[in-house]
Amino acid sequence: MQSRRAPSPSSLWILTDGKAGDLAQCTGVAEALAVPYEVRQISPRQPYSWWLPYGPTDPRERESAPDSPIAPPFPDIAIASGRRSAAYLKRIKRVSGGRTFTVFLKDPRTGPGAADLIWVPEHDKLRGRNVLVTPTSPHRFSQRTLETLRETDDPQINALPHPRIAVLVGGDSRHHAFSEDDQQKFLAGLRQIVEDTGAGLMITGSRRTPHALAYGLASMAKSGNHLYWNGSPPNPLGSYLAKADAVIVTADSTNMIGEAAVTGKPLHVFHPGGGHKKITRFLDTLRRMGVIHPFPGPLKTTTYEPIDATPLIADRILTDYAAFRQKDTDATPDTPDEAPATGKQVRP
Repeated sequence: MQSRRAPSPSSLWILTDGKAGDLAQCTGVAEALAVPYEVRQISPRQPYSWWLPYGPTDPRERESAPDSPIAPPFPDIAIASGRRSAAYLKRIKRVSGGRTFTVFLKDPRTGPGAADLIWVPEHDKLRGRNVLVTPTSPHRFSQRTLETLRETDDPQINALPHPRIAVLVGGDSRHHAFSEDDQQKFLAGLRQIVEDTGAGLMITGSRRTPHALAYGLASMAKSGNHLYWNGSPPNPLGSYLAKADAVIVTADSTNMIGEAAVTGKPLHVFHPGGGHKKITRFLDTLRRMGVIHPFPGPLKTTTYEPIDATPLIADRILTDYAAFRQKDTDATPDTPDEAPATGKQVRP
């Protein structure tokens, strides 16, 4: 008997505790899958939050509780990221009767059995048959999105001289700290590159950017006819990346570097004080690939094939989901009278 074709996914949950970086990665993958999705945010109380990712989950957020973030009907696919969501993802797998295909982005810290498919960046050490590894992280900026933004008229950006440089600035983190010397070195590097090339800068900061550095960047933009995003919506990052001739980014965020690498444009990395061995491994990989260059330093013009993990992750999810569902399809009898009740809850 010829095998019947497994159905395609029609519903998806994004499960996080609301951290912007985790949500952005999950959203980028969900949009690449082109499957309708819902965002389900968990908020475990203490002491349950202390015990995660190992569990148990907060009883207040169990699937039967009022206003539970994991209340059924359960989706075809659930994608989670962030330490706290790992136990919730495993619970969804169990209480859905195994019918939900589960995906975890980044190392869940509980081993490869945490989900049906796990993605990790190359600098993480987790490996396994169900673990997909790529050099950079998933993100929101597909090639199609960047091409659309590149062709969209933007008078402010269009008024800037070439080369146009996107400047992505992070800030203090667990592993990095921008000392006063770091801040002055970074600002001096930007002034020098403008003096040498006549560049127009498109600058974005973050909530972590030190106040003095943010003030210096805003002042530079105002006095030099550059652009500086102050955090008010809409976020112009996609347009900055799409229209940039080169990118300068700080080393404290692998997510920002991964987003910049999708452009294929010269990528210059500034190192504030501190560091971490995983970030060093990540940067060493991109350096060997000829993607990144030091900053401060001369502006490079060499390009590279854009690095985009998002469609690779989406393709692997669809492939593994099809195999996962095919097993159920092949095992289901053709005659309705013989078909066992699966207990699957169908989404409206």
